[in-house]
Amino acid sequence: MSALREALRDLPDAVFADVLESEEAYLLVLDLPGVTAETLDVSVEGGRLVIEGQRSKDVPQEFRFVREDRSVFLDVELPLPPDATGQGAEGAVDRGVLELTLPKATAAPSTTIPIDEA
Repeated sequence: MSALREALRDLPDAVFADVLESEEAYLLVLDLPGVTAETLDVSVEGGRLVIEGQRSKDVPQEFRFVREDRSVFLDVELPLPPDATGQGAEGAVDRGVLELTLPKATAAPSTTIPIDEA
């Protein structure tokens, strides 16, 4: 789990994350403002959690950017703990907060995690 902890420290400053653990699973909670289930892809590939998200920026026509710091795209790969797997994983996003439940088991080579709008 230390590799995951280290990787979370390297997330962009605009992304905040918590990792929780039970006997059966890990729960990863990520703040992804502006991201919806339709603009988010999450998968497990080769022992890594791959998260790709996009947020839209609605700028009123009479305004222009003076400064733009909020990234539109998120592309993150995080190492899974050795006992975590994507098999049976569940995810939901509600108001820009993504919750992923990753069951503990032997790692599967690749799987896509469905994300529902909560």
